[in-house]
Amino acid sequence: MLPDRPLTRLPQAAPPPVDPGAQLRFIRETMAQAGRPFTAVPGKGSMVIGALALVVAWVAHRQTEPTAWLGIWLAAAVLAVGIGGWAMVRKSARSGVPLPADGMGRKFILGQAPPFIAGAILTGALYRTGRFDLMPGMWLLLFGAGMTTGGAYSIRLVPLQGMATMALGTLCLLAPTGWGDGFMAAGFGGLFLIFGYLIARYHGG
Repeated sequence: MLPDRPLTRLPQAAPPPVDPGAQLRFIRETMAQAGRPFTAVPGKGSMVIGALALVVAWVAHRQTEPTAWLGIWLAAAVLAVGIGGWAMVRKSARSGVPLPADGMGRKFILGQAPPFIAGAILTGALYRTGRFDLMPGMWLLLFGAGMTTGGAYSIRLVPLQGMATMALGTLCLLAPTGWGDGFMAAGFGGLFLIFGYLIARYHGG
């Protein structure tokens, strides 16, 4: 049997001193970052997309086959996403605004996602039933809904553009068949040019 010996504690290092000022600065910076709107929406990139949409609307309206018309608009949508993403990355790097990996940028993208996904699903359903005439109004309506919901985490111009696009989509669904390209030229062309200019002028490009 081992003899009883008093336990000895090893000396412990003293905890580092806490700087109350540094903690306060961290809290303030975190709260400011959480409440700051996502400002990396590219104004100049939106203007390029608007100009592209005007050309695409003219080309698509001259098509006689619905599938060719749809293919042109879908190709333009893919190109617009590429232009918008590239312009957003450039503006984010220039202004130091975090990309959608976290913070308001992430909320901005996630807020847009549900209406955009719904639009893709409905496009397939309308294609299967041959209702190409409903696509322009549906695209405008759901794209505007995505801009409005995602824009809640961005500058005020973004949800305003979204609501204007939703209004055009509603009118397009009520308008006579054959007016769809004109409404899309106004929504994806005209509104992108107008709001893109305002964003570029007042929110850093």
